[in-house]
Amino acid sequence: MRKTALPAVVLALGALLGACDGETVSFADARALADGTTSAIDGKAAKFATDVTAGAMRSKSQGQARVARAGTALTMTTDFLGEPLELRLIDKVVFAKVPESAREDVPGGKPWVKVSADGADPFSQVAGGSIDQLAKQNDPGRALDQIRRAGTLVESGHAELDGVSAEHYRLDLDVAALGGDLPAGLSAEAVGELGGKLGKLPMELWLDGAHQPLRVVLDLAPVLAASGVPDSAQARITTRYTDWGTQAEIQAPPPDQIGEIPAG
Repeated sequence: MRKTALPAVVLALGALLGACDGETVSFADARALADGTTSAIDGKAAKFATDVTAGAMRSKSQGQARVARAGTALTMTTDFLGEPLELRLIDKVVFAKVPESAREDVPGGKPWVKVSADGADPFSQVAGGSIDQLAKQNDPGRALDQIRRAGTLVESGHAELDGVSAEHYRLDLDVAALGGDLPAGLSAEAVGELGGKLGKLPMELWLDGAHQPLRVVLDLAPVLAASGVPDSAQARITTRYTDWGTQAEIQAPPPDQIGEIPAG
């Protein structure tokens, strides 16, 4: 009995280990990953929380996003500029709720303004690019589009994330292939000034069993390294998504609440 029992146990363990080693993920390349995940979340809403770290600096945001192929709508609050700031992204337009201390600069003291990276008004010129990126970087649809156009799948597997079984993907984003749609507030001019030193940005993506994002991490350390910051410096954007399928009423501010700051 002893002579036959040991080989049987070894075979059984080998079968179990083989099943774990051979466990496959749903997507074999970056494009399939982006397309499959986009289909899984189209028309759905989720809550999100984002941490942005750069060395000792840290910023937090939270809100809700409703994803659609035509464009994501989201509402969020962030601690940008040292005090809470409310933003809404509707039909690719970013609205910012002006802090009460600055409403005297808005005709009629209206609480909302449109913000754009290339706006001529003083508010947009000072913070328009940063605010535009703050809103859009929380859009999972945009991240998936960047993966589709510029991503290369480096590694994939299974992992437990906050007690949930997840598929884990590691990717590289080719900065040159992103064109003008650069993440994390980067501009084409800034990338150009780095003289080609910035090649790829690492990204990680975790999906639940329905192929919905649970977490997206964009590693910005290569940006710091290309800028001459010591290798030990860390910078990343981490966005966590929860409650996929939640109800989210996300609308633009009422027209009579939107002011227009005169161009400076």
